[in-house]
Amino acid sequence: MSKKVAAIICAAGPGTRFGGKRKKQFVDVAGRAVFLRSIELFSDRDDVKQILLGIAKEDEEIVKVSWGAKLSFFHVKTFFGGQQRFETIRKALELLKDDIELVAVHDACRCCATEQLVTDVLAKAAETGAAIPAAPVIATIKQVKDGVVVRTVDRSDLYEAQTPQVFETSLLKKAYANLANVDASAVTDDAFLVEALGHPVAIVESDASNLKITRPCDIALAEAVLKSRPKPLPQGPVGPYAEAEW
Repeated sequence: MSKKVAAIICAAGPGTRFGGKRKKQFVDVAGRAVFLRSIELFSDRDDVKQILLGIAKEDEEIVKVSWGAKLSFFHVKTFFGGQQRFETIRKALELLKDDIELVAVHDACRCCATEQLVTDVLAKAAETGAAIPAAPVIATIKQVKDGVVVRTVDRSDLYEAQTPQVFETSLLKKAYANLANVDASAVTDDAFLVEALGHPVAIVESDASNLKITRPCDIALAEAVLKSRPKPLPQGPVGPYAEAEW
């Protein structure tokens, strides 16, 4: 029997590196808003019992007017996040239903995660208490000081952390209760806080296709990834013009 899951979608960030008139989480990727694609990863799952969307107060109107109907259809509860990611998650934890056993924290701008990856990370977290997707670092990494290479870093055991990151509810709440004992400026993901408790975090190996949209050029990359994947088979009888619809 699968555990009951809550998904927290982080869309409260300012997106300062992206630029433009619209924040990156609200930009369209292949016809749908980035954050909406991230929500859809969880909205059709039977084990997901709650979806929480953290947004900035200033974005309340655009979210309600542009996507309010869809969010209602997906039973998404919106709330106001904080300036920092960890503040948003801390607020979300207060909104969890009492019977939630696993919490999946996902970046709104990581819209290329697959259904299979979500399934695998949830399963690993149910087994171990804490799991994240991570991709092996394949680039040559240089440590630089004052514009000069200091050394080449051994990448053989380096991985890039991704989302969704999934944890037992009690463990994640305990990790956030310990926030006062951690340097907040060093907290870049939830796994960091769980690691600070001394609890091991398992990985599910992923790859670079689970990219996070950070800059405008990432939009084209995300669209290419999504379009490269097999299209879902249509339900019911297929008409003579079905192929043209794609």
